[in-house]
Amino acid sequence: MSLGSVLRDLTRPDPGAERLVPPTGTGAWLTIFSAGVMAFLAVFALALSLAAGRLADRWSDALARTSTIRISAEAAQVQAQVDAVMAVLQSTPGIADARPLSDEEERALLAPWFGADLPLDTLPIPKLVEITEGGDGYDPEGLRQRLAAEAPGATLDDHARWRQPLAAAASRLRLLGWGSLILILATTGAVITLAANASLAANAPVLRVLRQIGAQDGYIARAFVRRFTLRTLGGSATGVLVALVAIWLTPSAQAAEGFLTGLGFTGAGWLLPWLLPPLCGAVAFAATRAAAFRKLAEMP
Repeated sequence: MSLGSVLRDLTRPDPGAERLVPPTGTGAWLTIFSAGVMAFLAVFALALSLAAGRLADRWSDALARTSTIRISAEAAQVQAQVDAVMAVLQSTPGIADARPLSDEEERALLAPWFGADLPLDTLPIPKLVEITEGGDGYDPEGLRQRLAAEAPGATLDDHARWRQPLAAAASRLRLLGWGSLILILATTGAVITLAANASLAANAPVLRVLRQIGAQDGYIARAFVRRFTLRTLGGSATGVLVALVAIWLTPSAQAAEGFLTGLGFTGAGWLLPWLLPPLCGAVAFAATRAAAFRKLAEMP
């Protein structure tokens, strides 16, 4: 069956065949409701996976070009260690900028854990030096060896242990989103198959009479396929619309930098959920067609 014939069957109803499928009833409402709910959940699953992926990518990008050197030494030796570290960094290729963090900056970093009134001058807190990479970056192992020789109290953290898990998390979250969409579409197909089987069973006496007077199975199945496909398209489009309105009303990403902030779509991404109604319609078409021919084949 070609795409043109499918579209023609969906857009050009046959009044005689349409009377085979009840326009209302439990099967009709079950199809519309299930399609709407599944589309609603699919939009939220897609939005959540994209938001989590964007958050992981943002964190990974923020760490990608920066490194930190931690200097732990006696108070009298800290400045000498800092000077030695800065001298090493100035002669290291691939480093665009390096600067020691001020006490205010270190206090701001520690404030979420220890509060804003942390007394840095009375606590043995390491001195931090921030490194910004340039060009192709630097050689971490070579820099560690130079620091060990010239500034024994300095330890390099190139953030690799943070970047790799975040990149893996972003990939897995996207995979989880697509897997959820596949499961939702499969569930939609299963519910529509049950509704189509119920409708076919309820109209079994009429279908037998039609076959006895010469009606072809394709003619009978076409009416069920068209009605259930259009119901699914309408229900899923409604579910997508309600989900997009709900997402649009959620707090924006500027409210707080939490895991669920920025839940939604950006730019042309708002058009992405509208691919769901055609997908649900295709699932309904295939499921109803298979159920109709299977049921008709079982009839004497």
